[in-house]
Amino acid sequence: MDRVLGFGPSDEGSTPSRDTNIMKTNTDPKKIEEIASSRFIENIFPSKKTLEETLLRSKKLIIYIGVDPTGSKLHLGHSTNFLLLSEFQKLGHQIIFLVGDFTAQIGDPTGKTNARKALTHKEILKNCKDYQKQVEKILDFESKQNAVKIKFNSQWLAKFNFKDVAELMSKSTVGKMIKRDMFQKRIKEKKEIYLHEFIYPLLQGYDSVGMNADIEVGGNDQTFNMMIGRDLVKIYQKREKIVIATKLLVNPKTNKKLMSKSEGNYISLDEKPNNMYGEIMALADEVILPCFELCTRLPSQQIKEIARDIKIKKLNPKHAKAILAKEIVTMYHSKTSADKAEKEFNRVFTQKKLPSDIKSVKMKDKKINILDLLVKTKMASSKGEARRTILQNGVKIDNKIQDDWKKIIAIKSGMLIQVGKRKFIKIISQ
Repeated sequence: MDRVLGFGPSDEGSTPSRDTNIMKTNTDPKKIEEIASSRFIENIFPSKKTLEETLLRSKKLIIYIGVDPTGSKLHLGHSTNFLLLSEFQKLGHQIIFLVGDFTAQIGDPTGKTNARKALTHKEILKNCKDYQKQVEKILDFESKQNAVKIKFNSQWLAKFNFKDVAELMSKSTVGKMIKRDMFQKRIKEKKEIYLHEFIYPLLQGYDSVGMNADIEVGGNDQTFNMMIGRDLVKIYQKREKIVIATKLLVNPKTNKKLMSKSEGNYISLDEKPNNMYGEIMALADEVILPCFELCTRLPSQQIKEIARDIKIKKLNPKHAKAILAKEIVTMYHSKTSADKAEKEFNRVFTQKKLPSDIKSVKMKDKKINILDLLVKTKMASSKGEARRTILQNGVKIDNKIQDDWKKIIAIKSGMLIQVGKRKFIKIISQ
């Protein structure tokens, strides 16, 4: 029997022990069938039937999702996984939120036509600092009977020596790795593929072994990595691991991801209510239904009725987005916050009034280049972004569009700066 790597010589052939909590698992066939048929799920490996049969047993399962902290924010695109995991948690199964603090130092090649930049451990820990706060609106980390657990994969992967890595690499082949779509694309584009990118799926896959996991949940774009984990569980532990690949939140017109941290276009789970509401209202009409389906707990029948009403023009897409925005803001904040956000949005965009609460920034400068002004007031993250926004007529000062990125601005108290439709700031001259 292959030994389980990373646990030291005295633990050869062993796996981590399971926790036995007070809460019993719910084996109601109707509830199990509902979860196995969830609108959140794209694929189940080896099959839906295997998942149902496994859940029907009274055994408490270890079900996890792995997240590499490549940024500090989790977004609505991630929420599909958490919504599904919350259903398993309600059944009484042990949910693990796995932080890939070790694998993030290598970089996941999934979906990348160039190698990812590796992060330092310090950057990784900083990124994942507030993950629990962002997810706890959906998953229960405080339950006395069945709380979600947070684990870090450095717990087992950091113990690997070179012999362990070589042994792990012997469990797969170059042929299997090279078949991945993004590697094939790189070959056609004559771009390099680095050896560490082959190791990444094996290390991520080994997480399933390291936690003795029964089920892994992840986005459909992570299927390859999750299936490597399924293979490794068979090799090292001689048992089945179920893989649940969830649907990705994509624009049906472009077939591109709707939320992407690497491209900077996402709505974070900890976004402030007014901003969250406004950002949802700014989404394209064609993504309304995918967001209802994958980012909310609304009953499927209600979503079908919304889709029907939009199709027969009984419901305006703008009003449908307002329903969506209110639902999502309520989920992550409260109904009161959602009501206030709706009122503020209507005030600014329907009634064309200024926001009721505009942040003030003190400035000592008497004159300043407009690019420096936008960066200094944090209305743009860089001069490049500021320049692009100006060229797109996205900047107003005292309600006048600014189209000259070389312009020197004379600072005066009460000056109002607007970037885009939702960002306002008032200048106080010192």
